[in-house]
Amino acid sequence: MGIALDIIEMVQARGKMGVTELANELEHSKSTIYNHLCTLEDRELLVHDADGYRLSLRVLDMANHVRDQVGNYDVIRSEIDTLAEETGEIAQFGLEEHGKVSYLYKKAGERGVETASRVGTQQPMYSTGLGKAILAYLPEERTEEIIRQTEYEVLTPQTNASPEDLREDLAATRERGYAIDDEENFSGLRCIAAPVTDNETVLGAVSITGPSSRFTMDRLENELADEVQRAANVIELNTKFA
Repeated sequence: MGIALDIIEMVQARGKMGVTELANELEHSKSTIYNHLCTLEDRELLVHDADGYRLSLRVLDMANHVRDQVGNYDVIRSEIDTLAEETGEIAQFGLEEHGKVSYLYKKAGERGVETASRVGTQQPMYSTGLGKAILAYLPEERTEEIIRQTEYEVLTPQTNASPEDLREDLAATRERGYAIDDEENFSGLRCIAAPVTDNETVLGAVSITGPSSRFTMDRLENELADEVQRAANVIELNTKFA
């Protein structure tokens, strides 16, 4: 199973690969790789043509099924679209999976700058607005578990570099009701995020991301904080009364 998943991840990253290339990259024999490729092709997760193996459209169907399991997805999409249109920036919704923030939906406004996040990918919680907004409102036991298990890579001079730094940041997040990524994940980008909760459950978080030249601390605190909290509140209300 492990080798099969490694193959899927490698083909996803590269687009299309052959047996020899996969064997070299994954450091397994060509016969082992070929056997797993045949199984994945039989299960219709991969397609084989003259240029190698690629992911099949069945993977897209699986992804759509996962998305549809989020009961309030249509509301999330509508609010993120509105947020992107009204601010002109990148708006996103993420949730926690395996101690990381997973991106469920993303929309770029007319002035939105390209970011590394993509739907279905993951980013660290300790250095992202979405991650910190979620982490601050998870049950304390789960929050501490993630804090302990996190490997703190210093991504920029602003990154939280230790559990103590992160705990202090999360305390500030709880006090003001939203999280700020102050160029902590990527230099030159700031992000503000608000949690989406249902009673004691954290469903995820809403964020807006943009260049620090436009995302001044004054704008974050006096304009964009209201925007993300409004969007989060609409999603919360629609979830409760759906």
